[in-house]
Amino acid sequence: MQGIYEQTAEAVALIQEKWSGKPKVGLILGTGLGDLSKQIDADVRIPYADIPHFPTSTVQSHAGQLVCGKLRGVPFVAMEGRFHYYEGYSMQQVTFPVRVMKALGIETLIITNAAGGINPQLDLADIVVIEDHINLLPDNPLRGVNDDRLGVRFPDMSAPYDRELKQLARETALRLGIPVAPGVFVAVMGPNLETRAEYRMLKTLGGDVVGMSTVPEVLVAVHAELKVLAFSVVTDLCLPDALEPAELSKILAVAAQGGERLARLIPEIVENL
Repeated sequence: MQGIYEQTAEAVALIQEKWSGKPKVGLILGTGLGDLSKQIDADVRIPYADIPHFPTSTVQSHAGQLVCGKLRGVPFVAMEGRFHYYEGYSMQQVTFPVRVMKALGIETLIITNAAGGINPQLDLADIVVIEDHINLLPDNPLRGVNDDRLGVRFPDMSAPYDRELKQLARETALRLGIPVAPGVFVAVMGPNLETRAEYRMLKTLGGDVVGMSTVPEVLVAVHAELKVLAFSVVTDLCLPDALEPAELSKILAVAAQGGERLARLIPEIVENL
């Protein structure tokens, strides 16, 4: 039975058959945030189904392809759509693309997601620079026998989100006039949204935004010694005393508004890495 290291090598070989570039930066695009990929000077777009061992995205708003090229002159690879534990995949499958991007040569991973706003000071389409996270997912992608070729057995999580990158994001946002807020991201399994009581609990725990992704990818990125920068777009307000039923069409519309801001912010950050 093949291990992750061997599976990664097979996926990389296929990608390198189609693209000779060596990316410095990788990007994972969350729900409704795919427009940023239009700014990439793409050499090739590879459907996930064509890449060995890649899962297939089942989320309606995810394009499901790997975009390889340059962004502002920087060799770049972007995932148009990610995978989630709630889709039925293992944590190793969910995070497999991070392994592949690392093996392709990236040094920095930028992650975006659509999230619910727990902090009452946040508004729809606000951009949150993730400062830290609380992991409430029921599994861990690093569980099992550790392959030392991929990373150490016990990766340190004292600063999973790179301090210099967070500072660069704040400075770039200020220069562009894009308001951003720091926040703690809470990862939950989904696919259901939370109850009023659960939102109260998450706020008490110290969460600012809540979502169903990101933390598994961050764990593997830290394991792989990548620098990580992550953003949430607030797509619905999770205020227990004023909670309204969530509608996917509205969430996607709000994500597109926040996505426009990220589409201005992230290329500037990449250019100044």
